Amino acid sequence: MKIAAVLAAAGALVAGPLHATLTAAGHTPKANVHWPYGVHATVGGKPARARVTARIVDPLGGVHPVQFGASKANVTKIPFRGTFRDYVIWPTDSVGFPLTFRIIVTSGTAKRVIDYKVTVKK
Repeated sequence: MKIAAVLAAAGALVAGPLHATLTAAGHTPKANVHWPYGVHATVGGKPARARVTARIVDPLGGVHPVQFGASKANVTKIPFRGTFRDYVIWPTDSVGFPLTFRIIVTSGTAKRVIDYKVTVKK
């Protein structure tokens, strides 16, 4: 059993670390409009099997879930391979406040957190 764990750890080292990037449609999204974003994850330069969680952090430190597209589900540990795409519709209540769009990508035991500053406009 210990040999299998050592071999799995060695395989993870050979593959390389988890690399995650976020692409979004700018730092000043409009309220009530689709704001598309994408998350790309690789290990060793190849598309990675990963999970993504999206959150919004308000100026007071409150953390809020992000809805998955038009569904009522939240973007919480959604599995994907290589690229995940979705959108956010920012509410008018968020206009003018400095917010952080936080993406958490996990693959195996590796975890990457991407913070993206936004200020919603009308």
